[in-house]
Amino acid sequence: MSESPRPPGVVSEAPPPAASQGITVPPNGFRVFLHVLVNTAVANLATSFLWFALMFWIYAETRNVIATGMIGGAYMLFVSAFSMLFGTLVDRFRKKAIMVWATVAALTVLMLDSAFFFAVGAERIVDLASPWFWIFALVMLAGAVVEQLRTIALSTTVTLLVPDERHGNANGLVGTVQGIGMLVTSVFSGLSVGFLGMGWTLVIGVAALALTMLHLVTLHIPEREIIHGDQPVTWVDVRGGWLAVRNAPGLLALVLFTALNNIFLGVAMALTDPYGIDQFGVQAWGIWFAVASTGFIVGGAIVAARGLGKNPIRTLLLAAALIGTVGALCTIREWGWLFVAGWWLILALVPAVEAAEQTVVQRVVPFEKQGRVFGFAMTFEAASAPIMALLVAPLAELWVIPYMRTDAGQQQWEWLLGTGDSRGIALIFVIAGLVCVVLALAAFHSQQFRLISTQYETTAPTNDSDEVAAGEPEEREAASAPAANNGRRRPAS
Repeated sequence: MSESPRPPGVVSEAPPPAASQGITVPPNGFRVFLHVLVNTAVANLATSFLWFALMFWIYAETRNVIATGMIGGAYMLFVSAFSMLFGTLVDRFRKKAIMVWATVAALTVLMLDSAFFFAVGAERIVDLASPWFWIFALVMLAGAVVEQLRTIALSTTVTLLVPDERHGNANGLVGTVQGIGMLVTSVFSGLSVGFLGMGWTLVIGVAALALTMLHLVTLHIPEREIIHGDQPVTWVDVRGGWLAVRNAPGLLALVLFTALNNIFLGVAMALTDPYGIDQFGVQAWGIWFAVASTGFIVGGAIVAARGLGKNPIRTLLLAAALIGTVGALCTIREWGWLFVAGWWLILALVPAVEAAEQTVVQRVVPFEKQGRVFGFAMTFEAASAPIMALLVAPLAELWVIPYMRTDAGQQQWEWLLGTGDSRGIALIFVIAGLVCVVLALAAFHSQQFRLISTQYETTAPTNDSDEVAAGEPEEREAASAPAANNGRRRPAS
């Protein structure tokens, strides 16, 4: 299924230039991007399959909200801690090489963790009081986190392989594929843990990741030269990421808003699976979450087909406000269908939020710095959710849930939340959703919203792609480098 590499020295006949970046998009770039997208999606599916299975397994065995919250929070904290390193690596090396290294590292770690599981035994690992479970969970976490390196690399391949005017559509396809992966992961993680146990679940996940590795090595990504700026790049280039973000007026505010908006996602990280398992049981919740995950597919497909509108930042803020509203309402009664329907709508809106931020970065940030900017953004955005999860999980387990099961708690909140066994989790969802709405409305009226919107509009690419494509090769090459190139080197012809 891989594409045959182009013979060395052959120049494509009509490469449309990415005028805003000074790079040439190959004529078959979108097709290559689709190969990279599907391969990355399957690799992420394999690691997510194991991670979801771990969450389902430990909660089903222990019914301990603190354990699931700590596991989910630790995962996002590790993503945050390593994101700048990952972003710097993406900028320093070729994108395919980065993807291969990440897959090899993740596969090696997960194989070692599987061997550890079979050597120690499930009965000893499931004991939270022993060190075995935490060793097992942390090693699996390491494998899942390394795989996130591919996510950053994938975002930069949009700029490399897809014309600017189709960036929003390409980012929407990313959301669609992620939704499919979430659906498959949710269904099969729950069913695998419920019917096959954790041992066979590990075997399946490792085998799937190995298959993606075999496919990845056959892919050809036409990236002829690594583009470097004038300044030397360190291994963890925090300063470079910071300066690149600051050079785009309003982009820092967009990153910080997305990080604050993850307050709701942090609550969801800690409490969604416990709430769903309490409502449906572990196997059935996996299936119902898969039903909700079709919202992710629908939302991504809409973005892929229709784009994000003239102002992606406005789309992002509207979607964030709706996510908060739905999140606050989907647990006000202990009705399983309401929770599933609410999460269907939330997941349908998430691709618009993610695609909007990526589309803005891909236009306003030079290509050679995009890895560090995506890493910089992920550092803050990934950190906010686990911090909230780590705060909320003990709060829910030790105070809110016990209080809402007392007569006093039920009488005080019955007018809003109704009755049931999970009203404590419901109360936290309501508060987190309202906070999300307030933040989105405040951002709409901020000066930073106007600044980043103006920056996005003023860096729009020129519309002379067809004219350039029709010219001689020398004219196409000259047109592919904008007049204001700020000293950046173009890829070699």
